[in-house]
Amino acid sequence: MSQPTKGRITEAGTDRFYNAVSVDGHDFAMDEPTEMGGTDQGPSPFALVVAALGACTNMTLRMYADMKQWPLDQVQTEVVHTPSKEGHHFLRSITLEGALDASQRLRLLEIANKCPVHKLLEGQATVESSLTEEAS
Repeated sequence: MSQPTKGRITEAGTDRFYNAVSVDGHDFAMDEPTEMGGTDQGPSPFALVVAALGACTNMTLRMYADMKQWPLDQVQTEVVHTPSKEGHHFLRSITLEGALDASQRLRLLEIANKCPVHKLLEGQATVESSLTEEAS
């Protein structure tokens, strides 16, 4: 398995939901859209989940196709997240370009469902929380 990913997320500035994010050497902002009371200075948490699912799908399919030496030229994944009172729904549409036969295309769809972020969203994770003391 890969090494842990560590992030530090800090409220930053005077805007209500604006957060400074630092994850594995990458720094960016997160916020909520204006209609949610934010200032839309960065993607929302769910926007990043959508992006993570799409990118993980593409990366997983690329890795598998390359390993099998299949003629996959390009992968594009569109993800739509719809929250509701009943829960969250993700609609993922995957476009595969290349001279793939029907059985390869079907296998790649099966592999897409094995992407680690897909598994995470299906509830195959645990979250442990604790409080720490204020920094002095």
